[in-house]
Amino acid sequence: MPTLPLILLLSGSLRTGSSNETVLRTAQAVAPSQVRTVLYDGLAELPHFNPDDDADPLPAPVAGLRAAISEAAAVLICTPEYAGTLPGSFKNLLDWTVGGTEICDKPVAWVNAAAPGRGQGAEVTLRTVLGYTGAAIVESACARIQVAPRMVGADGLFTDPGVREQLSQVLGLLAGLHGRASELDRA
Repeated sequence: MPTLPLILLLSGSLRTGSSNETVLRTAQAVAPSQVRTVLYDGLAELPHFNPDDDADPLPAPVAGLRAAISEAAAVLICTPEYAGTLPGSFKNLLDWTVGGTEICDKPVAWVNAAAPGRGQGAEVTLRTVLGYTGAAIVESACARIQVAPRMVGADGLFTDPGVREQLSQVLGLLAGLHGRASELDRA
């Protein structure tokens, strides 16, 4: 039996229980049966990017990040916006991917869960940085969803059926279950 494609879920927030993490944990819960997902949890352990350290042997947390990206068939990002751009810790994660080839040509998408009128700065920066990494942005899988704390159930996941359906569709598109080949655009 073939192995199901793995989608790596990257949260750009360090805050415990952030809406970004909740989006990704909900995505895990509603993932199509044809995919597997794993939520990366090493953001806080990554050292500050230093080009001098971007050589073998890599710092262990960086090697773990690159291995996780390498093992994934695709990557889904959900990040907040701070001061009009990506949070520094998440930009640091992306900086560590520039020197490797693991994300190059890999299908990548993001979910923007910011309040209406917000989050565009993070999206613009994300698109720019992903362009430097060579990631293949799946435009049709990039989504903006409306979430609110009142939508979180006792299990810590979003309960809104529309949000859950949209996240399932995002994962399906990212995994190529809906004709992704014609939708890939080089970042």
